[in-house]
Amino acid sequence: MTDTTLTPPAPDAEHRFPCDTCGADMRFSPQTGQMVCDFCGNTEQVADPATPHPMRELDFRRAVAQQLPQTEMEETRVASCPNCGAQVEFDPAVHATECPFCATPVVADTGVHRHIKPAGLVPFVLDEPAAHKAMSDWLGSLWFAPNGLSAYARKGRKMSGIYVPYWTFDADTRSRYTGQRGTVYYESRRVVRNGKSQTVQVQKVRWRSVSGRVARFFDDVLVMASTSLPRPYVEALEPWELGQLVPYSPAFLAGFRAEAYQVELDEGFDHARVKMDAVIARDVRFDIGGDRQRISSIDTDVSDVTFKHILLPVWMAAYKYRGETYRFVVNGQSGRVQGERPWSWIKITLAVIAALIVAGIAAYVYQTTQG
Repeated sequence: MTDTTLTPPAPDAEHRFPCDTCGADMRFSPQTGQMVCDFCGNTEQVADPATPHPMRELDFRRAVAQQLPQTEMEETRVASCPNCGAQVEFDPAVHATECPFCATPVVADTGVHRHIKPAGLVPFVLDEPAAHKAMSDWLGSLWFAPNGLSAYARKGRKMSGIYVPYWTFDADTRSRYTGQRGTVYYESRRVVRNGKSQTVQVQKVRWRSVSGRVARFFDDVLVMASTSLPRPYVEALEPWELGQLVPYSPAFLAGFRAEAYQVELDEGFDHARVKMDAVIARDVRFDIGGDRQRISSIDTDVSDVTFKHILLPVWMAAYKYRGETYRFVVNGQSGRVQGERPWSWIKITLAVIAALIVAGIAAYVYQTTQG
């Protein structure tokens, strides 16, 4: 049997781009969209050192059956956080660091993660100062947040730029459904109110059984392939402008980190189906028409499923405040902010007391004026 095991990349061979002028490591600058040397100021255009390739869709069924070509696979060195389980790619020279997802100290191991190569990514648009300002403004807008957290976060603690893994799925769907269409009508009824007989209109619904078919092609259904952060927070960073996707190049990762995906492809498609089914149900309700709709059954055939593995830019900050960890995420493309937040029970208590005082004064004034 042919040995198809991939050789791990040689140390210092991955995601390092020495400056042609001074030899120092260059990094990707979101401000200029170029490679920048912080030592001598030299700049270079981003260029993929590998052979350029188009961003193409891969066959889902072949991937699940582990029949993808070896050229679509790669191995990278990762460290696993003992607290949140994040698997973050590290430079081979790094042996200890702090987890960007939960601020837990991590001793980098020497393990490798074999995975499907990213097909493309959205480069960072916001640099760290802009992301930090967006987060500080967001914290300042929160009601009932402790003053100490905002002050602590504004001290300038470094944020981490992470490329978060995602799956996108394309699929052709054809659905058969059964249900009922409801038509609203009104009947007159005599009722007695306040001792008087009145005629009122009572709403009724007349139901009729229906069946039919709907079809939809889904393009780039987005599924986060990370479990390191609460899904609601990261999904709330949407929408992403996937029209800004560019073919994957390691140069865009220079100066940033990339997380290895933890949600496997088949599990990711299960999440995508949930999103697809919700859209299909909406299509069915529209197709049923009428004033009301009831769906009895939907039977969907899914075909021509393809996917891409992509990376999306997220700035992250994890703060330990009074023994608790609070995590914040910033969309590195749009600047949208989401995160965990503590509550100041002192502020809440004072607000409740103030509300009770205002209510008491209003009640007193009302009673006085009525008397």
